Amino acid sequence: MRGWAVVAGFVAAMAAAEAGPTASAKLTGPDGAEMGLANFRAAPHGVLIELRVKGLPPGPHAVLIHMSAECNRANGFASAGPVWSLDPARPHGYFAKGGPRTGDLPLQFAGEDGVLHASIFTTAFSLGDGAKSLFDKDGASLIVHAGSDDYVSQPDGKAGARLACGTILRITGPKDRKRG
Repeated sequence: MRGWAVVAGFVAAMAAAEAGPTASAKLTGPDGAEMGLANFRAAPHGVLIELRVKGLPPGPHAVLIHMSAECNRANGFASAGPVWSLDPARPHGYFAKGGPRTGDLPLQFAGEDGVLHASIFTTAFSLGDGAKSLFDKDGASLIVHAGSDDYVSQPDGKAGARLACGTILRITGPKDRKRG
């Protein structure tokens, strides 16, 4: 029995050592109340975003990454800027000609209890330091909008008001590679 505990401990330690970059965003509403949390974790070929938000109207909600790491409640989170893109000329929306933008994510749904819980995988950006990094000079924020994203209309798919905003902060960075 003790042998299995040692093996399990070793496996857990190896998994922790192999863990890649992580980030997090605490989401607040326009009134300053805490609404939820988004955790970002690097995967071998993209980023997994685990999201839990409470206090939302039931139904569909656009969840988008915006250009700036500012969540100013006084201006309805407009300080977060437009949907983030590595190519500013690219339009918002999965069905827009020339789209989508880097910060476009699939539509999510809040249940009758007002809770949105989602796991979203994207290959559009990374948590590292390279050209696709989420962590540019002015950072980024995650915003939950009041309504659905039509995936075509500019600038944000007619998604409506910004109900929750969180500045995305790096928790752990990329590991240095061994040089040989």
